[in-house]
Amino acid sequence: MQHDLIAQARTWLAEDPDPETRAELGAIVDAGDTAKLAARFAGTLQFGTAGLRGELGAGPMRMNRSVVIRAAAGLAAYLKDQGEEGGLVVIGYDARYKSEDFARDTAAVMTGAGLRAAVLPRPLPTPVLAYAIRHLGAVAGVEVTASHNPPRDNGYKVYLGDGSQIVPPADGEIAAAIAAVGPLAGVARPEDGWQTLGDEVLDAYLARTDAVLAAGSPRTARTVYTAMHGVGTSVLTAAFERAGFPAPVLVTEQAEPDPAFPTVAFPNPEEPGAMDLAFATARRAAPDLIIANDPDADRCAVAVPDTATEGGWRMLRGDEVGALLAAHLVERGVSGVFAESIVSSSLLGRIAEKAGLGYEETLTGFKWIARVDGLRYGYEEALGYCVDPEGVRDKDGITAALLVAELASVLKEQGRTLLDLLDDLALAHGLHATDQLSVRVEDLSVIADAMARLREQPPTALAGLAVTSAEDLARGTDRLPPTDGLRYHLEGARVIVRPSGTEPKLKCYLEVVVPVADASGLPAARARGAELLAGIKRDLAAAAGI
Repeated sequence: MQHDLIAQARTWLAEDPDPETRAELGAIVDAGDTAKLAARFAGTLQFGTAGLRGELGAGPMRMNRSVVIRAAAGLAAYLKDQGEEGGLVVIGYDARYKSEDFARDTAAVMTGAGLRAAVLPRPLPTPVLAYAIRHLGAVAGVEVTASHNPPRDNGYKVYLGDGSQIVPPADGEIAAAIAAVGPLAGVARPEDGWQTLGDEVLDAYLARTDAVLAAGSPRTARTVYTAMHGVGTSVLTAAFERAGFPAPVLVTEQAEPDPAFPTVAFPNPEEPGAMDLAFATARRAAPDLIIANDPDADRCAVAVPDTATEGGWRMLRGDEVGALLAAHLVERGVSGVFAESIVSSSLLGRIAEKAGLGYEETLTGFKWIARVDGLRYGYEEALGYCVDPEGVRDKDGITAALLVAELASVLKEQGRTLLDLLDDLALAHGLHATDQLSVRVEDLSVIADAMARLREQPPTALAGLAVTSAEDLARGTDRLPPTDGLRYHLEGARVIVRPSGTEPKLKCYLEVVVPVADASGLPAARARGAELLAGIKRDLAAAAGI
């Protein structure tokens, strides 16, 4: 075993083009540390519909230049097999460790394979890359990012020429092409020959952001903004300036890109403590709302003043923002289809139905939402919003922020707030309260065991609510292809359980719907919703053994 691991490591070392990971792996080999070798050579990072994502380091189970070169070579082979020889591949990257190196390697491999490659000029938001694919007529796009993962991670996200992320069977075909790549010495990587784009694509994207706003709409909302140490600041502030909004007050400690993410445990606005600096800034600046992007700026978080909340500021859930934006678009008289994934609140369907608009439910991820025919608006509870599908067929934290600021401005002129509009929606459609039970694990078998336990012994009641139906989504439904997940319908509630596709987490999505007769009943409905969610969370954790 030890001899085999060391032999694998020496073979890998001979090919590794990166002096940093060569030194790291060489030290492990010299120390004879079989545990570390086994962790790095237990298999290979699997390429799926989220592309690649993992911890940086040496070996096939880590994100590194060797793994990226193989991924790029496999993608190039797939594109050529699809008849795209000579086609353009556009490449973007964030400000994480090694992102620029991975982008440059990808450009070199594409060029060496007979494709054309164009790299964005500097670290920019993921939606700029998604926009650039369609704008430039590319056959594919690659974004080097690990989104809101911990600092030690990086990733590799692939889009095809329609500007949306890959779905089956393309992911499996690309994975097979990656597996077929031989020694790295056989992968041509010229020193030049690709294009480094200027600011013209970014300028075109910014010009397009105006399209999400109504002509002549009020632009008075004052915001505090945090980029969460990511790449959003320059693009968002430029978009706000173009649109005529007041310049956002920046959370200065988090405004500039920093791959160490020094002020947060996890660079995700949903994580405890991540918004503390934004709240502190807001208490000084007294804005109308707080807007936060995640590090690659494809997600958008919103917080609002709320005297009933400790500290005076309340984070809105992704489902609340999703419903608010839908209501705003309905009020503006849009047409088309509203779409969301199965883990998001059923409130969107009720809003669409009342407005006479089409509605679709998809599997989790914008790779599915963006493919809905006639899509006008799509969202997912994890702070993702697609508000301009003709421009960006993916979630976009910049244009979503603009639309939230427009809605806040409209309400401000009426002497109202986002919380007032949420009350209106509860009165019109019932109080839709959502929550999530999310368990991060070190050992992935914990997730598999929990899913197996729920399949073998499904709960019959949660929080005293009878389970009226249970679906194993791995079998597919008449409207959804198979996916690893479970869905329970209860009397006035719904639960979905699934493994995360991008992190070592088991995620359980909870929703309860409480009828509300009039405004005086809202406090009691909220208390009842919170009580039911807590009970469902407790009983579900027990049923899953987590």
